[in-house]
Amino acid sequence: MHTDTERCVRAVRSKDARFDGWFFTAVLTTGIYCRPSCPVVPPKPANMVFHPSAAACQQAGFRACKRCRPDTSPGSPEWNHRADLVARAMRLIADGVVDREGVPGLAARLGYSTRQIERQLLAELGAGPLALARAQRAQTARLLIETTRLPMAEIAFAAGFASVRTFNDTVREVFALSPSDLRTRAPRDASHATPGALSLRLPFRAPLNPDNLFGHLAATAVPGVEEWLPHSPNGVGGTPSGAYRRTLRLPYGHGIVALTPRPDHIACRLTLGDPRDLTVAISRCRRLLDLDADPVAVDGQLRADPVLAPLVDKAPGRRVPRTVDEAEFAVRAVLGQQVSTAAARTHAARLVTAHGTPLDDPEGGLTHLFPSPEALAAVDPETLALPRTRRTTFTTLVSRLAGGELHLGADSDWPGTRARLLALPGFGPWTADVIAMRALGDPDAFLPTDLGIRRAARELGLPSTPAALTARAAGWRPWRAYAVQYLWATDSHPINFLPAQATKEP
Repeated sequence: MHTDTERCVRAVRSKDARFDGWFFTAVLTTGIYCRPSCPVVPPKPANMVFHPSAAACQQAGFRACKRCRPDTSPGSPEWNHRADLVARAMRLIADGVVDREGVPGLAARLGYSTRQIERQLLAELGAGPLALARAQRAQTARLLIETTRLPMAEIAFAAGFASVRTFNDTVREVFALSPSDLRTRAPRDASHATPGALSLRLPFRAPLNPDNLFGHLAATAVPGVEEWLPHSPNGVGGTPSGAYRRTLRLPYGHGIVALTPRPDHIACRLTLGDPRDLTVAISRCRRLLDLDADPVAVDGQLRADPVLAPLVDKAPGRRVPRTVDEAEFAVRAVLGQQVSTAAARTHAARLVTAHGTPLDDPEGGLTHLFPSPEALAAVDPETLALPRTRRTTFTTLVSRLAGGELHLGADSDWPGTRARLLALPGFGPWTADVIAMRALGDPDAFLPTDLGIRRAARELGLPSTPAALTARAAGWRPWRAYAVQYLWATDSHPINFLPAQATKEP
């Protein structure tokens, strides 16, 4: 979008927050860059140039605006609905791969040469993988500076910098303030009182309907790994009330996150065993809640169908509830084949108790990390309370995941991974597509064989057979995964309501 100067100028003049993250405005006269919704008086069009990323602005010599804090914009929705090389690279960079494995590691994961990746990222984003990772490190450093009391040297290495000097130089260059000045300007809050706990605000593009998003996560929560803390006057242990909480398996350790919907952001409280995991934890929480989606584009497309239009108008901004661990979700999808939500939770809870990694949670009832594929591959199939055919499906899946023959991650190629899943014994279209939708993030994944979808289709007068419904849904592309959320919402199942609302349902 940054190449359409006239459209960008209109967005800046109207301070349209919908375009935050789509492009950045660099002001030639001041040397700063802003998000489109910056509250300051817009500069003259002749003094504005537009860049596709914060990294490109920084590489061109601009520093971040202190008013609108463009480094905290929602991520570009482009990386959510695309599966090409650039989109997959951006998802991996957000997951910290460049910091941990370097550009060669990024290239190896994607199956391309470093030169090809550099060329394509430069062409589309105006910055290469190192510059993009550097911009992300700067944002992580700012979060740690402002929300913790950690010494600056620890922050430098936790944010991924190779030296304290590079950390200091980058912070001064990007924010026009020293690390100490950033900390001095930061507001004091209760987050500093609890060692290891970070309180953050996760931005999103409005509208966002939290009902099905948090309702789905709460209704399917695996005891010990996930929980919903109900509304209470003061919360629990400093955790916001009405919070979805879960454990996180991260590259350097483990973490616990509490996520609470607010009108203009998601309140996020993170407790990390190692602060180097902050960038990855934030990225995975954003993916879990689908916070970088563009609801205006999605709902606009779905409203074009007269059957879906009333559903969208009634509750716009539905997101696709996703996952923080793709392998975990695939295992849970197999456990949920042809059984109720409650039965699937029971099966998963047994695995967690027997094979999960124990941890301490001083603020609630979380007890374990979900078992890794390696731990599950060692499980005796005869101990699983599953039908024999599903045991075979389970053991085949976890052995392929543990052995590296099957990879599920943010960088997965959607069509190719779906085909590899369908080749596994016991994997039908429903299992492959629900993994594609919720684990891999494919916004066009569709579930025409799902009983809830077929029931909704009949009630709305849509074709209810899988083939006919798939043909009818062609007009919903490339957002059929979001159409699934609107169709599911016609039912009174608990997944469609926040727990406090679900108790009011007949």
